[in-house]
Amino acid sequence: MTSAASPQKNEAGKTEVGSYFISNYPPYSQWSKDRLPEVREALHSEAKEDTPLGLYLHIPFCRKRCKFCYFKVFTDVKAPEVQRYVDALCNEISMVSQLEVMKDRPFRFVYFGGGTPSFLSPKQLTKLADRLHQHITWDGAEEVTFECEPGTLSETKVKTLRDELGVTRLSLGIENFSDKLLEENGRAHLSKQVFNAWEWITAAKFPNVNIDLISGMVGETWENWKVNVVKTLELSPESVTIYQMELPFNTVYSKDMLGNKVESPVADWQTKRDWVQYAFEEFAKHGYTVSSAYTVVKDPSKVNFSYRDNLWQGADLLATGIASFGHASGVHYQNVAELEKYLGTVESGELPLGRGFVPTEHQKLVREMILLLKRGFLKTDYFTNKFGVDIVHQWRDVWDGYVKDGLVTIDGDEIRLSIEGLLRVDSMLPAFFEPEHQGVRYT
Repeated sequence: MTSAASPQKNEAGKTEVGSYFISNYPPYSQWSKDRLPEVREALHSEAKEDTPLGLYLHIPFCRKRCKFCYFKVFTDVKAPEVQRYVDALCNEISMVSQLEVMKDRPFRFVYFGGGTPSFLSPKQLTKLADRLHQHITWDGAEEVTFECEPGTLSETKVKTLRDELGVTRLSLGIENFSDKLLEENGRAHLSKQVFNAWEWITAAKFPNVNIDLISGMVGETWENWKVNVVKTLELSPESVTIYQMELPFNTVYSKDMLGNKVESPVADWQTKRDWVQYAFEEFAKHGYTVSSAYTVVKDPSKVNFSYRDNLWQGADLLATGIASFGHASGVHYQNVAELEKYLGTVESGELPLGRGFVPTEHQKLVREMILLLKRGFLKTDYFTNKFGVDIVHQWRDVWDGYVKDGLVTIDGDEIRLSIEGLLRVDSMLPAFFEPEHQGVRYT
């Protein structure tokens, strides 16, 4: 069984089927329905700690399903089906707004994710905003993020996002500028739509516009990758996020590899890392700063990744929508992942909770440590003050091994990744997992 730790065994080799990117701990495969009583208790009790609060809204619709996509998405949906979902989402948020865990707490960050949130029409977005504001407000939020697919945007829709929803961070999923590669990988948009959308986005004056790229899309070459970097620099976004393509079990590519026993069509890990390193270096020449293993920013004093940074430090996140993940007073939970079950549960007046996990203090420590390491550094006194643990002493053998391999340096109270460590950080994280969580399937 492919596990979260498997990429370590194949460091520079082929991109095989299995999860690589780590976004939580313990692994999702360890969550269960049995822990839902504790989840409900956490949601129906006042927050245990004075932690920041965020809201996640999942819009699961797309024009097409990308061949590398592993999210819960639906295509070929009709307007009444979309409206039924939006109505259910609003009703769920109405229930969430009355939970004790909220208790007059303001939202520090809000995230509209997908799927493709920009799949919704301007009219649907306006109605969604109006319905949401009947129950909650995010006027004082540091960051309101909205994910977009270029081909779904119009001038009216972009203005609606800025003026009606108060979006402060627009994340544009370009992925690649080559129409040939976009079509090969099943993307719904083409490059012309990127440049059309960019004019509207620039005119709307979002505080932060992020461009998403993917290193290692099927068909990628060095020549094409360099063109992607040049074209992104020409647009000059406030931030750029670059993911290395992986192949979790439920992608089109993965099913083809497993079912037909074909070779991996994705570039090997070392090649993908070389492409990311090249991009980082080129962006640095133009004044950008590396902010994490995936992100560069033009002006660190201006760009604030509130969703990322707060979530990685244990913030509460109220998750809404099908299959979305949340955290409340340290307890993890996920909504049900079946559409009819989600809709029926909400329409019956109940929260659509699917499974949960109650982490120990040690597991909370591991989670924060591995996620914060993705920034490229750790301050050991942060963990000493918060958890009473010396993380260097706790994992001395692991750190010593990474220092020996040139992936990490330790100087005083700071642990810092080398560029090689930063580029492969997700493969390094399972070494900190508890024994029972090493070698298990991640999702």
